[in-house]
Amino acid sequence: MADFNFELVSPERLLLSEKVTEVVLPATEGEMTVMANHAPTMTTIKPGVVTVKTADGKTERFAVFGGFADILPTGCTLLAESAVHVDELDRTALENRIEAVRAELEGAGDEKKTRLEQFVAELTKLGEVVIPA
Repeated sequence: MADFNFELVSPERLLLSEKVTEVVLPATEGEMTVMANHAPTMTTIKPGVVTVKTADGKTERFAVFGGFADILPTGCTLLAESAVHVDELDRTALENRIEAVRAELEGAGDEKKTRLEQFVAELTKLGEVVIPA
């Protein structure tokens, strides 16, 4: 299986930069798998889990909270609004994010309210997926 370069970058740090065989992204239009020689694409990313299969056969998972991905035949760069390894995701921090968005809902216009409600739903789903009950 062909390898390609993948970088996951958040404002805080570079989380991953290495050769991989496959990356699964939570794109806003649906989950997508990126492999070597993928058609050039740019996509926005919703809150979710990025699954990375490294060239040495390991699987890494990262929680992302939005952003966008630039995909080329030779590589993929995901610029995340915020991201952490799933092992570092803290229930309290995620609940605080959800409460902050809910607080922003008060007084929001209809269009913004709809986007914020969708964001709360995505964050809640992310918590259900990566944090055991």
